Amino acid sequence: MNFLGITMGDPAGIGAEIVLKTLDKVEEYRKKSVIFGSIEVIEYYMNILNIKYRLKVISSIDEFDEDFINMVEAYPVSMKNFKIGQVSEVCGKAAFKYVETAIAWALENNIKAVVTAPLNKEALHLAGYNFDGHTEIFAKLTGTNTYAMMLWSEALKVIHVSTHTSLREACEKVKKERVLEVIKLADAALKQIGIINPKIAVAGLNPHAGESGIFGREEIEEIIPAVREAAEAGINVEGPIAPDTVFLKGYEGKYDIVVAMYHDQGHIPMKLLAFDSGVNITVGLPIIRTSVDHGTAFDIAGQGIASEKSMINAIKAAESFK
Repeated sequence: MNFLGITMGDPAGIGAEIVLKTLDKVEEYRKKSVIFGSIEVIEYYMNILNIKYRLKVISSIDEFDEDFINMVEAYPVSMKNFKIGQVSEVCGKAAFKYVETAIAWALENNIKAVVTAPLNKEALHLAGYNFDGHTEIFAKLTGTNTYAMMLWSEALKVIHVSTHTSLREACEKVKKERVLEVIKLADAALKQIGIINPKIAVAGLNPHAGESGIFGREEIEEIIPAVREAAEAGINVEGPIAPDTVFLKGYEGKYDIVVAMYHDQGHIPMKLLAFDSGVNITVGLPIIRTSVDHGTAFDIAGQGIASEKSMINAIKAAESFK
């Protein structure tokens, strides 16, 4: 069986809640998933959510029992040591340890993929882990240098040239080599999920994709050469296309994915179309990694009202990779 690992995310957020709701609701996923988290936190949420299944703590995949909710205690945390809905060092450390342990299991082929619940970047930094987020953690711990963030939904798919950096720095990162790299990653990722000849659109950086250099030369000097080289290599790619229309074309089905030049260029249309159902995928890794496309939602944590829709879709996306 192809087992899945699910990290619990920041204990003070909605991670444990949405993971348990998912496994309680979708029997197929419960029978193949292992939670990486903290026993006391999981038990707390099992009680308030009235989860019908019992919990089994395992230390190896050989101990897995599909009649239970299975978990690995990657890092012990007491409910007395943090407050739900608040940033804390202990939760930042716990969230990192969950991911670290799950990655180790994946690299050892004990699990097919790692699906992550949200962590909090401030808490992560307080604990001494100076990563921008999950994507960078996975890249570091798997020794990966070439990777990108892809946002996936039924409505639209987007992959990013840059993500967690200032807008000024993002513009400077629009280089032919990186744009070409991301086009290739997009092509490979979509082929992995069964799209034989992906249609890829590349967004421009500047208004109207630079308008032939009137509004900027990045398209002429960096993006067009990347698109041309990718096309010559046999990739079905077009661009640069004006960023104010390219996402609509993707939504209408003219393209399978859009290459966005920076974080908000890609995230804004995705959040608009699939805020509760989008999935974050790190492509280019030696293992499969998908995630919910939302944060820890500290404002509603512990209330039992968080939606598990994105977590269900994240597992569905992980399952789709061949």
